[in-house]
Amino acid sequence: MTVRKLTTPLTEEVITDLKAGDRIEISGVLYTARDAAHKRLVQMIKDGDKLPFDIKGQVIYFVGPTPARAGMPIGSAGPTTSGRMDPYSPFLIEHGLKGMIGKGGRGKEVIESMLKHRCVYFAAIGGVAALLSKKIKKAEVIAFEDLGTEAVRRLEVEDFPVIVINDIHGGDLYKEGVSMYSSL
Repeated sequence: MTVRKLTTPLTEEVITDLKAGDRIEISGVLYTARDAAHKRLVQMIKDGDKLPFDIKGQVIYFVGPTPARAGMPIGSAGPTTSGRMDPYSPFLIEHGLKGMIGKGGRGKEVIESMLKHRCVYFAAIGGVAALLSKKIKKAEVIAFEDLGTEAVRRLEVEDFPVIVINDIHGGDLYKEGVSMYSSL
């Protein structure tokens, strides 16, 4: 199967061409955030505060990496369950977020927001956190250091492997997979 290479930030042109099931390798910058950081980011926008990064066109990776070993930029960095970010994702999508990386399905409101505001959801493969960390070339905490592993980080990645789960056309790889196997 063909693997497409993308560079962040994501543009309208790029996400228009993505389809559920596409295999992607992302290079560029990803930002990390889990539920506690998402809550703070949403509150910052509501309060009119400047975010620690410009969210427009960006991709947030739902991860709480382990501490880095000597000479490495980051420790194991596998995806966390995306559903915990569902209360906050629609608001961030509405404000320009174009991609999210995690594992597991997304709620109805998140999917509706992705369709309305043109955002893509990618899955990273769980269980291979140590291998994924090798695709991260640089990691730097940029906000909420008090959250420890859940702090917002700026990651520089090269050929970070993901699969498109939800595209902007209504494609949903999880639903398609269930449908394909339920008829057997």
